Formats: sequence, structure tokens, C-alpha cells
Amino acid sequence: MKDQITIEGRDGAFAAYIARPKAVPAPAVVVLQELFGVNADIRKHCDELAEQGYIALAPDLYWRQEPGVDLNVTSQADWDHGLRLYSAYDRDAGVRDIKDTIDAAHSLPECSGKVALLGYCLGALMVFMTAVRNDGIDAAVWYHGADTDKYLGEIDGLHAPILMHVAEEDEFISKAAQAEIKAALATKPNATVYSYPGQSHAFSRHNGAHYNAAAAHLANGRTSEFLHQQLQRDSR
Repeated sequence: MKDQITIEGRDGAFAAYIARPKAVPAPAVVVLQELFGVNADIRKHCDELAEQGYIALAPDLYWRQEPGVDLNVTSQADWDHGLRLYSAYDRDAGVRDIKDTIDAAHSLPECSGKVALLGYCLGALMVFMTAVRNDGIDAAVWYHGADTDKYLGEIDGLHAPILMHVAEEDEFISKAAQAEIKAALATKPNATVYSYPGQSHAFSRHNGAHYNAAAAHLANGRTSEFLHQQLQRDSR
């Protein structure tokens, strides 16, 4: 079942797309958008998570700037629009919004009590920032989060188990930044980092220019197993 709910955040109310599984109670996964907003790709990720037995919520991270952004990854005009929003996005405020979404997920009557974060690009950066600044996150999944290296100084705050997918030919994350991320995460026993040789940014994006079916299948399979282990296995 797919729907939209309103998150009553500390800074104001904003919308979130929600996809619910057939069987409840269930763990929740908060899915964080790329620079394109809560678009068809993000909604499809939520729907796939619901099929796997999770409540999936995708909050509108751009609600302060332009509520309801839904951009097409094949349109240059939409790319330019999304990049402008990305550049102006208030990341610190975004962390508060995401924490409010986590709290809202916990309060859902159909939630079993465990909540994970999963994000792509901008959303992956926000996964990392939220996880290092907040406790009570049961798992975190990061796909190609540019600028994460700028926040590695906060890594001592990371307590949640985290899974990271690094595309070795990512045009938005330099080789040096990738090395910094890997070195920092190697100090955390709860972190797992996978590299994907020959893959470019957003290799797992549905219908994206760099989509690679084999690499996406491998990364998404690892994510599925990680989420199952962290959210479902211990509760059964």
C-alpha cells in the first residue's frame, strides 16, 4: 500500500512518501533522496523495500526550498534545477528533519520498533551526517554520498552499523576522497565498505545513465542481507 503522510517536525510539517508491506508489524527504513527530490526512482526503491517486508518512508528533504520536488534524471533542465537546490540545501536543518522522520517512523503503530536509514547521493551524505550526530539508529546504508569526506571529523559519533557502496570511478567522489572515507571507516568495527571497480556515480539508479545491472544487483543484494540481519533477524 502506497500513500503520503505528514511529518510534524520541530521546524515545520513536511510530506513523506510511504510504502507499507503486507505483513505488520514491520521494521521501517527511512529512504533519503538524491538531488532530484522524491521522484519515481526513490518511490520505486520504497516500493521494493515494502515488498521485502519493510515500512519505507521517503521524506521531502527540499520542503523548505520547494515542496514536492519530483525531477526527471533524463532532463538537463531538471538536472540544473536539482543542482541549484542541492547547492542551497541546509544540511544541518536536514539532519533535524531526518531525525524527526525517524521519530515519526518509531511512532507508527505498524512499526516493530527498529528503524534504518538508506540514502543515495545527497541522501547518502545525509545518512552519514544523521548517523554520526544521533543515537538510536539501528542500521545505515550509504550509496555514493558525495562530500562525506568533509564530515569524517565527526566519525567518533558513529555507533550504528553502516554499509557503504563506493563506485571506484565516481565522478563526484575523487580517488583521494574515497581513500579518506575507507581509511576512516576502517577504524569502526561496525562499518562495512564495498568498492565497485569500473562503476560510476549512481550505478544502481533505476534507468540512470550509469546503471549497471550486475553491480546494482550485487550492491542491492548486500543491502538486503544487511537490513535483514540488522532489522529482522534478531526480532524473530
